[in-house]
Amino acid sequence: MPADSVARWMRRLALAGVLLAFVVVVLGAYVRLTNAGLGCPDWPGCYGHLTPSGALKEAAQGGLAGARPDADKSWHEMIHRYAALTLGFVVAAIAALALLGRRRGWLSLGLPLTLLPTVIVQALLGMLTVTWQLKPLIVTLHLLLGMTTLGMLWWLALSLPMSSWGFASLGGASRSLRGGAAYIASAHHLAVIGLAALALQIALGGWTSSNYAAIACPDFPTCQGSWWPHADFRDAFVLWHAAQVDYEGGLLGTAARVAIHLTHRLGALLAAAALTLAAVYTLRQRGLTHARLRAWAVLGALALQLLIGIAMVVRGFPLWLATAHTAGAALLLLAVLALVRSSSAR
Repeated sequence: MPADSVARWMRRLALAGVLLAFVVVVLGAYVRLTNAGLGCPDWPGCYGHLTPSGALKEAAQGGLAGARPDADKSWHEMIHRYAALTLGFVVAAIAALALLGRRRGWLSLGLPLTLLPTVIVQALLGMLTVTWQLKPLIVTLHLLLGMTTLGMLWWLALSLPMSSWGFASLGGASRSLRGGAAYIASAHHLAVIGLAALALQIALGGWTSSNYAAIACPDFPTCQGSWWPHADFRDAFVLWHAAQVDYEGGLLGTAARVAIHLTHRLGALLAAAALTLAAVYTLRQRGLTHARLRAWAVLGALALQLLIGIAMVVRGFPLWLATAHTAGAALLLLAVLALVRSSSAR
């Protein structure tokens, strides 16, 4: 295959992978929020069938040992699995193309080949999420690795040349930055710190969701009418509990869930401060003009995510806003990675 064709297909697959990974992450949130994580209690099928339709038909005929699948929950779970499987095929194709074009010199093999085992581990976590009955640690790791897959695909897309499409390279804009190396290095360090704070906040969000702690503070800016209500931080962050326990609905007491929710809110303040500092620093440096659009994207995505989080609490945690909160986190991750890339490319 000609080098131009390999590069063109790699770009298309990388961008398709970003879109698909975003969809998979949001669908995963929707599955959690609709309590459909055990809609199909086996893996990779649904009650031994490839689709919920087969399981429902068998149950109607008196099979499945008396089990009664919930049609809506089963479809929610299986659609998520179908999307994840499709993403796996896209990642496999990216790895194959990277090997095909390894001698062309325009792309390192490291990232494309790392994506494939990452997605395989993600699939294993998806299996354990079901077979270990929604253990919070596994659910949180599943979310984090899903976000990691999304971020890796986006970084790959940012790193690929786009000139043959008639566009400026997404990753190459930083090569034309004018300004002192110290300014670029400082911008990069601040963006990386912001990325680390965001990663921590996403992990806290996953822990909040997997322990059903979102509703522990039904008011804002206070929590249960107090600025600092009774909270049990000792039990809130115990990572591992008994093996054979169904965690659907959560098991922690109210005080522990309050502690998780409060920590998530404090994490939001920390992440917002770090990201705002990184973006504003970039905007104030004349030598970083080509990164300004990405800095504005970070501020816009951050503002949107904060508004969604506040509105979610004020409006009583409606499903669409809770799902949008995960989508907002994914969008913010993409914006921050673009900002990091703009100050790291050479």
